[in-house]
Amino acid sequence: MRIRIVDAFTDRPFSGNPAGVLILDSFPDDRWLQSVAAEVNLSETAFAHPLPADGEADWALRWFTPTTEVDMCGHATLATAHVLHSAGETHGTVRFAARCGILSATPEEDGAVTLDFPTSPLTAVPVPDGLEKALGAAVVSVHDTGAHVGDLLVELPDEAAVRSLAPDVAALTHLSGRGVIVTAAAARPEHGYDFVSRGFFPAVGIDEDPVTGSAHTALAPFWSARFGREDLTGFQGGARTGVVRTRLRGDRTLLTGRAVTVVDGELNA
Repeated sequence: MRIRIVDAFTDRPFSGNPAGVLILDSFPDDRWLQSVAAEVNLSETAFAHPLPADGEADWALRWFTPTTEVDMCGHATLATAHVLHSAGETHGTVRFAARCGILSATPEEDGAVTLDFPTSPLTAVPVPDGLEKALGAAVVSVHDTGAHVGDLLVELPDEAAVRSLAPDVAALTHLSGRGVIVTAAAARPEHGYDFVSRGFFPAVGIDEDPVTGSAHTALAPFWSARFGREDLTGFQGGARTGVVRTRLRGDRTLLTGRAVTVVDGELNA
């Protein structure tokens, strides 16, 4: 069985966010899917299979962390679209049926791929007890991101605070549904990005996710409201980094990025 590992939201290997991708004829039982994701041991492994023609979607898509299935994942969707287009399995826009609804991925002329995801609703909430201690940083504001993402979106004072963060990830586990996204405005927008972020998701087995596409469905409306612009660029990461271009379209958010395959091999299981 063929398996690829794809670095997403980057144009070079060993950067961005790596995802496992398996193209199947149908989904085996959940235990096998979870076992493969645990073996691959990346933040997410994506599993896809083709659907009958003339339906509302072309492919079924599921994502698993090493410990659980998740409702929404951007970088592994980008990785899957990259594999399907590279292998000639699909041409033009591809539609995925996923837990969070129908998603689409459209190849751009410059080689990037644009994902169409639901925008995450933002609700301002009080700073949870223990959050600032767990982060080791002052908090400017906190927003809940809704059911599909299930994160806390936490604004920090500046880019330096985001980049230098060394949180107690175990203490973050019980503070939100999936995890905590920290963000701040870019210190120097002339460097090509408008905001920075990092994502910590220990509740689903991921201490830090390098570049979280789904988080940008919340980051896009948050920063678009601040900057008064629908088109923005986000820079995410700690040790590994990547870039996500966002375009807010009401209840949909477009996420654009590149991807590169770094491993193409066989799974003997």
